[in-house]
Amino acid sequence: MRFAIYFVPPPDDRLGRIATRWLGRDPHTGRNLAPAPVGRLSAADVAFHTAAARRYGFHATMKAPFRLADGVTEAQLADAFRAFCADEDGFVVPRLKIDRIGRFFALVPARPSLEIDAIAGKTVMAFDRFRAPLSEAEKTRRQPDRLSVAQLRNLYRWGYPHVLDTFRFHMTLTGQVPDQERPAVADALAEWFAPVIDQPMQFGSLSLMIETEPGAPFLVREHCPLGALNQRMTA
Repeated sequence: MRFAIYFVPPPDDRLGRIATRWLGRDPHTGRNLAPAPVGRLSAADVAFHTAAARRYGFHATMKAPFRLADGVTEAQLADAFRAFCADEDGFVVPRLKIDRIGRFFALVPARPSLEIDAIAGKTVMAFDRFRAPLSEAEKTRRQPDRLSVAQLRNLYRWGYPHVLDTFRFHMTLTGQVPDQERPAVADALAEWFAPVIDQPMQFGSLSLMIETEPGAPFLVREHCPLGALNQRMTA
């Protein structure tokens, strides 16, 4: 069993609903959704290109998946998660864009966000005491020979290479797309996400995720609003 802390839009969020429909699985409920054709992509094409991302659901990683350390319970992790969320401020990301990271596509902030970077760093450090050390197999899966010095340092210190100084907030939309198929996938993404791509995104919650067994889909175990934004929205 593994846990993670992700940014996942609330169930009633418009961006979240559109992205969930694209990926074909709802991380809040675990329900699978039939893909739809978009642009030059058939429904089968969409299902193929989203297969790698579907297991994780629409999300951005704040604390990468980890096994619980010896002597730590799931209840203790959940209690700490709620307390952390209550103490953090929510904020608004003015605009998103579709970008390519390596060979996959993702939604990213149109401009760098110090607020996102700050809460991501806090999450990594605050919950590291709950994380079991990486096994040798887990280290090997991260292909350490392909990592930069900074990424390798983060892998051994924090259990994940893409944190703190090497962190980039992104919400994955596809698996690795072959060069010849990128134009069609890019066009389909632009069409599918057109209703929300120029709209502000509320970063007002975090989700504690659970993977019940190796290879199982990640599910939202607990979805918590961040304190300050939640207070402003309900006042």
